[in-house]
Amino acid sequence: MNREDILATVVKHLVEAVDDLDPAEVDPAKSMKDLGANSLDIVEVVSRTMRELKIKIPRSELARLTNVGELVDMLYEVGTTSA
Repeated sequence: MNREDILATVVKHLVEAVDDLDPAEVDPAKSMKDLGANSLDIVEVVSRTMRELKIKIPRSELARLTNVGELVDMLYEVGTTSA
């Protein structure tokens, strides 16, 4: 699994959660809030992504993230160390 696959999974769930979000508009440097997600959307996106990728990250770790790219990096690091 590479970062592009993880980003594609995050974007897929983000687009499902946020009305009228174009996948092409998702900039990994932006937060999910910047992209129109509310806090419930964010929990849903992260939960679905972790479920699909079969990766678990403690909530305390997730709370430190500030943008989509950091989420992708964390999922990648956890996914490659646990695989």
